[in-house]
Amino acid sequence: MLSQRLLQRSAQYAVRQSRPPAFRGLLQQRFASSGGQPPLTGAADNAFNRERAAVKKHAAESSDLWRKIILYVSIPALILATINARNLWVEHWEHVKHKPPLEERIYYPYQNIRTKAFPWGDGDHTLFWNDKVNYKPKDE
Repeated sequence: MLSQRLLQRSAQYAVRQSRPPAFRGLLQQRFASSGGQPPLTGAADNAFNRERAAVKKHAAESSDLWRKIILYVSIPALILATINARNLWVEHWEHVKHKPPLEERIYYPYQNIRTKAFPWGDGDHTLFWNDKVNYKPKDE
């Protein structure tokens, strides 16, 4: 029962998505609103409808403001932050290249204390073990 309903819905969705875009565009144009609302007159001009129109106007203005904030503030800030992060990343790895090899560095045994084996891999490396920066001698 459930699989039949799911199959039927997915078929309907596929048919809707396979319609040509021109037809979809015409359909959307047909049902699009014509723009602004006509001014309230007669019995429709009451406090409730005026307040509702004011709320709609405020919603349109605030959504426009947030759209502009996203387009003109957030996206450039994200781009600048990405560039900065990449530059710091490259600078860090250039610095790491000048260190001696891992085998020649001082080994501090208190950094790799194991009271019990980890349940993954060989049981000796943490989940976040990185062979480029972490080192443990083979003899231990």
